[in-house]
Amino acid sequence: MSVVRHGDRIDLAHVIRPLGRHPEITLCDSFRIEKDEADALTRLAQSRGLKRYRCVDVLGEEQYRMLQVDAPAVPPEERVQALRWRLKDAVDFSVEGAAIAVADIPVEGGRQASVFAVVSPSAVVGERMALFHEAKIPLEAIDIPEMAVRNVAALFEEANRGLAFLALTHGDGILTITYRGELYLSRRIEISSAALADADPERRRQMLERLALELQRTLDNFDRQYGFISVSRLVVASEFDCAGTVGALAENLYLPVQPADLAMIADFNALPELRSAERQAQSLIAIGAALREGT
Repeated sequence: MSVVRHGDRIDLAHVIRPLGRHPEITLCDSFRIEKDEADALTRLAQSRGLKRYRCVDVLGEEQYRMLQVDAPAVPPEERVQALRWRLKDAVDFSVEGAAIAVADIPVEGGRQASVFAVVSPSAVVGERMALFHEAKIPLEAIDIPEMAVRNVAALFEEANRGLAFLALTHGDGILTITYRGELYLSRRIEISSAALADADPERRRQMLERLALELQRTLDNFDRQYGFISVSRLVVASEFDCAGTVGALAENLYLPVQPADLAMIADFNALPELRSAERQAQSLIAIGAALREGT
């Protein structure tokens, strides 16, 4: 069960992953925070029986930093400490005691190995753990939005082909490129679904043209860096006018652009509201976090 805060609301999503079948989304709901987050979590713990689940939290963009760096040439058990020393000048907070997680980026041939390093201040992680503890919600993992998007994107992949996935949410956008279920690229996009919704038609057209240019440059750079990965298409999830966004990007990009229809990769027969592309996009981070495997 993912328990994800988005501004003044908390999203819940529960996913079951049957062996050999599509994941099943059994719950996807949003709740407004009336008083504060602690009060909302306590109420949800009781009303939704959250103590019966293995729960995952997702950090907000301002609560962590994600950097791509060369893999340190040290034994696996020494990687975090080696990265802690390397990251001390790359983030604007103390890395002493900070939580650090490492995700490998698979390479081929004699390329320099790289990793994604995710670092969050100890105070942030401690506060998240305390909130869940006080609400009596069993917290199994704390994740980040990029990995949640990766979890969804991986389900849309074609065999032995890379996939670009663009998630335009109310806050901002995230572009990922995955291959064989692994995250190879992640970048923030400074265009949100809210900005597109608030713009007049001409301004929206200009924003989408600029977005297409950014995406094309990123795809070209990725092709030069990872020539062994052929990206087959761009899949788009947007909280605002997903069809219009897909159409505008398709006019300006060389690869196929398609909407992210979760019905193609997941079952949610008991949740008819998820047939809406916009509702799917709104719930994407929560669903992706609930797709997390392992610890």
